[in-house]
Amino acid sequence: MTQELTNSFGKVFLTIKVDTENKWVHVTWMGYLTPENIKTGAAAYVAALKKAGFSRVLNDTRLVIGSWDHSIDWVINEWAPQAAKDGLRYFSMLTTPESFADASALAFCNSLTAFQCGVFAEVEDAKKWLAKPYVEIS
Repeated sequence: MTQELTNSFGKVFLTIKVDTENKWVHVTWMGYLTPENIKTGAAAYVAALKKAGFSRVLNDTRLVIGSWDHSIDWVINEWAPQAAKDGLRYFSMLTTPESFADASALAFCNSLTAFQCGVFAEVEDAKKWLAKPYVEIS
């Protein structure tokens, strides 16, 4: 099942798919992201992760236009610790290299301590990293 979140103009800014085969939640962000969109979307996919009992997220930002630096502080200091408490352990980010969204993703992953994060340009690399048989942290 895929869930779609829309912005105030009715445009989809996030899709959330619980991938039961791979045991992760696959999210795809798109368009310009506002701080409100990021907060709403992040809460929604962590809720899906928690409900499914999974610990991994495949976070695709390749369709994001522009930076989301406006939300980095909130994501690092508020969202990430709560997401870790809700079960998130491994976070694989897909980005478009040398884009504003890529710069935001790298800043996020470099500052993150709540869970493991990897940044990838290719979907197969992101999936391969996420599918590793990690020892689950409790």
